[in-house]
Amino acid sequence: MDRLFSGMQPTQDAHIGNWLGAIRNWVALQERYECLFCVVDLHALTVPQDPAALPERVLNLAAAFLACGVDPERSTVFVQSAVPEHAELAWLLACRTGLGALERMTQFKDKSEQNAESISAGLLFYPVLMAADILAYRAQAVPVGDDQVQHLELAREIVRKFNRLYGETFPEPLPLLTGERARRILGLDGNAKMSKSRGNSVSLVEEPAEIRRLVGAAFTDPERRRRGDPGRPEVCNIWTLHHFFTEPGRVAAIEGDCRAAALGCVDCKRELGDNLAAALAPIRERYRAVRADEAGLRRVLAGGAVRARGIARETLGLVRERMGIREGGRIP
Repeated sequence: MDRLFSGMQPTQDAHIGNWLGAIRNWVALQERYECLFCVVDLHALTVPQDPAALPERVLNLAAAFLACGVDPERSTVFVQSAVPEHAELAWLLACRTGLGALERMTQFKDKSEQNAESISAGLLFYPVLMAADILAYRAQAVPVGDDQVQHLELAREIVRKFNRLYGETFPEPLPLLTGERARRILGLDGNAKMSKSRGNSVSLVEEPAEIRRLVGAAFTDPERRRRGDPGRPEVCNIWTLHHFFTEPGRVAAIEGDCRAAALGCVDCKRELGDNLAAALAPIRERYRAVRADEAGLRRVLAGGAVRARGIARETLGLVRERMGIREGGRIP
């Protein structure tokens, strides 16, 4: 089986955007790939983090992976910082990566414009660490959303340059793009990507009453001001979400009723809230069970780190050899 790598930052509670855009896809990909799934805590440090809260967020995110169906018997689940080879490989790759390529990354430019006074060198370096995450395992496939495609293309450029300089070492990782509809999901405000920090998300472990409240306050079609106005489902994020939590035949009926002004936004959101609460119930229960057994969760992560380090050490040994770095500083 080809090898696959993917990771997620522990900067917030896992929400339905994470599930629809990534984690549920990971679960399906376990059937086709040798998978490594990582809580990328080093990436989270590109912005300030509360040192007291970060370890708990790491465990919470790992528990969410397992609750959603990532199987540690079939996949390697681990924490990035538990495998120091990521950081060393990132440095070695950075020494062969042009500064201009990093400065051209869209995310870096956007965040630099928004926070010019607080941009860290780590944010600039982020795509190289992402490349190291993937290349440490010589992964052939990487599930990505639209916002990471440019970073993965840089990783592919790094591979081509390294192989040209030092001989065939890494495969070029191929992107596995998130489904089109999942890529269009916005937060409940209808304006931006779902994020806890923006207050526009629904946690995977949210209580049913809170799910219904959040969905009830969600943004809909801005031009539908009255119950009798015809709606435009294609611009309504609530209708997009119905595709994931409502039976297909009912989704079609909702579309027709919305356009004909036979279904109001309040009723449409109430139905989605009920369906979403029902869909998340088993995840919430599994999450509670996993999180209650913290020792067991830590054993899963420790075992995953051992397996990951075994692969990463082999890769790093090969890279060091080809770049002329000898173990312990030995002179060849």
